Amino acid sequence: MAVLGLVFAASVLAADISGNWTGNLSLGDNQFSLTYTFKVDGEKLTGSILTPQGEALPLLDGKVDGTKVSFAVKTDIGNGPITFASTGTIKGADEIVLSTKMPDGSEFGGGPVIIRRMK
Repeated sequence: MAVLGLVFAASVLAADISGNWTGNLSLGDNQFSLTYTFKVDGEKLTGSILTPQGEALPLLDGKVDGTKVSFAVKTDIGNGPITFASTGTIKGADEIVLSTKMPDGSEFGGGPVIIRRMK
């Protein structure tokens, strides 16, 4: 029973994805590299996304729950501020699959983005 309890407890703890991650976002025929900096404190996720233009967008409402991650970023794309909401699944120690939605619920970037831990 004790071993089973330890296995269960370990499975519900937030994964420590603290550190720098990178991935490529496709927009039409263009690919953009993004760098994510994450800091995990319990279930709270903070950090930023570095855009290709060199702008660091702070993470809002960040959370890690087991192998699930979620956060939002707010930016101005010319027509005023817009918030993008990302959710993802942590796949082992070095990969996260992220899906980012626009305010209307449509997928941003044409589909999930795989980000990998920078070594």
